[in-house]
Amino acid sequence: MKILYVGGEALPFASTGGLGEVMSSLPAAVAASDSSLDVRAVIPLYSKIGKQYRDKMVKVAEFTVPLSWRKQYCGVWKLVKDGVIWYFIDNEYYFKRDSIYGYYDDGERFAYFSMAVLEMMPQIGFYPDVLHANDWQAALTVIYLRLKYRYDAMKTVYTIHNIEYQGVFGRETLGDLFGIHDDQFSVVEFNGSVNLTKGAIVCCDRLTTVSQKYSEEIKTPYFAHGLDKVISDFGYKTCGIVNGIDYVYYDPKDDPDLLAPGYSVTHRTFAGKAGHKAALQRRLGLPERPDVPLTAMITRLASHKGVDLVKRVLEEYLQGDVQFVILGTGEREYEDFFKDLQSRYPEKVCACILFDKQLSKWIYAGADIFLMPSKSEPCGLSQMIASRYGTVPIVRETGGLYDTIKPFNPMTGEGNGITFVTYNAHDMLDAMRRAVGLYEKKALWRKLVKNAMNMDFTWNVSAGKYMALYKEL
Repeated sequence: MKILYVGGEALPFASTGGLGEVMSSLPAAVAASDSSLDVRAVIPLYSKIGKQYRDKMVKVAEFTVPLSWRKQYCGVWKLVKDGVIWYFIDNEYYFKRDSIYGYYDDGERFAYFSMAVLEMMPQIGFYPDVLHANDWQAALTVIYLRLKYRYDAMKTVYTIHNIEYQGVFGRETLGDLFGIHDDQFSVVEFNGSVNLTKGAIVCCDRLTTVSQKYSEEIKTPYFAHGLDKVISDFGYKTCGIVNGIDYVYYDPKDDPDLLAPGYSVTHRTFAGKAGHKAALQRRLGLPERPDVPLTAMITRLASHKGVDLVKRVLEEYLQGDVQFVILGTGEREYEDFFKDLQSRYPEKVCACILFDKQLSKWIYAGADIFLMPSKSEPCGLSQMIASRYGTVPIVRETGGLYDTIKPFNPMTGEGNGITFVTYNAHDMLDAMRRAVGLYEKKALWRKLVKNAMNMDFTWNVSAGKYMALYKEL
């Protein structure tokens, strides 16, 4: 079987978040599951891709891409990594920029990218059995296959990582920008505009989301950002497969980025956690107190991440004997709130208003409790990373948080976290206080930490589900 993954980003080449991790880890996991598979992936050749990777690339094709009335140069570079053949679409006009996204011509940039992926196939002699496109930046590969190329043997999977971002453009872009005929407008039309996610939903053979719960949630208006009826209409081809995390990169036993010696669920678990907690408290300027539960958040400071709930009740939580650290940037209102709280509670609060990958590792390893009160969360990776490091997640039961974190039952010893249901600040506060209560009962807390660390959040299970889907197609 030949599989081609298409997306706008991928670690370690160029990435802004969760999609990049999936585009890196899923192809590698699928390739590792069966040596007979031919697994390949393609992203743009961004200027930020490092020299250490560029030096290993080989140019394998050069041709012209037709996009409406445009004819643009395309070079294709190749690199092999972790059993996956990677292709990089080279066009400096579109991709030699400081950032990956956020430009006025993003529609044109990713329309070109999508067309280039399809035009690349005869140039390199590779026609996949399954083309797996991710998010709106790759949606046009699915749409163009149906409308323009009609490679009937090629099946398509389209994955929505976050339905909030749909690729919406004015009606006037249909022919001039995307090269789609007026009589095909109905395929991509939504509310009078061009909606690339809607078009990919219509055209794909299978639609997936990054958790089972999210696949059900986006059939409702509250979560779907307008597309609930479209999702429901095509529910027969929709399923949810939760993401995994890279257990080599996130490894508390052998992580080179950590502040203290490593640990695992069977090796120095609690001594290792205690050492990391003390080192983190010193690094953050908090009192070095092993008996005080340290709660952490690593997040974008935005209301849909539940930061509005935290702002509402965090000061109440701080009246207890606790510590709190937050790492992230975002809306000015929340940045200022946490900075002010740190100034008033310097013994209890540390506000790290920045993006720091290494510091995030230290926090995952050193904190006791990890808070994720999201309004919506398609999958979420942080709750899985925190569990890997023995930091107990508190989550709201939504999307992938619901699928991955189950409430701890002190009577049976089952469960791997603390949960709450309604999007309510005091329900969240109750969950935080329940976590503190469990922390004070050391035997129960040790059981909960071990449950969290013993969870299998590797890509192995998810890759197997994707392989079953590909085989079915």
